[in-house]
Amino acid sequence: MSGKILIVEDELKLAELLRDYLRQGGFESLHVADGLAAVPMVRQEKPDLVLLDLMLPGKDGMDICKEIRNFSSVPIIMVTARVEEIDRLIGLELGADDYICKPYSPREVVARVKVVLRRSGAATLQDQGLTLDEARYSATLRGASLELTAVEFKLLQILAASPGRIFSRSQLMDRIYPDERIVSDRTIDSHIKKLRKKIDAAVPGEVLIHSIYSVGYKYEAGPPQ
Repeated sequence: MSGKILIVEDELKLAELLRDYLRQGGFESLHVADGLAAVPMVRQEKPDLVLLDLMLPGKDGMDICKEIRNFSSVPIIMVTARVEEIDRLIGLELGADDYICKPYSPREVVARVKVVLRRSGAATLQDQGLTLDEARYSATLRGASLELTAVEFKLLQILAASPGRIFSRSQLMDRIYPDERIVSDRTIDSHIKKLRKKIDAAVPGEVLIHSIYSVGYKYEAGPPQ
């Protein structure tokens, strides 16, 4: 496995140790030590995954995660030594894909990176017959065009980028409407309903988006039913 990993960590010795282990694991790595540099680096370098410490100079890791989620679905693993924050991170309310507690083993970090990348990799989508072209806002499933609106495309892109991860309606609203316009839960439900119909019309029996009662939605592909 390979990929570009952005390490956002102000402890330089720890960051260097992580870089060494990631290199041994076959990954390229980048490093920033200041929270203010994290988002510009994500925009510029487009990493395959971000290892994001919570306690940073310049800007808090939570704020960085929220800001990244306004424009990118890049997998994020939060790193924390704050015991009081664990409950929030377990719920992944910030849009992170996983979390690791300090102190940790660098080998464990590399293993978790590999797991998250496997779960969210673009190659997996191609294996499932789903192709997303963000430049053209076009989507095809097993060779059939889905003819999606911009909002429907974005919803599918967000969900498909993290297979198996459950997104609440509020998380989807924050990602779809970063300008904080006022929309209701029913708006997301309506878009999901239309998206499902288009998927079923293109490939009858294909179920990609699953409802999780009282929580939200997740993407999980399988063979047509």
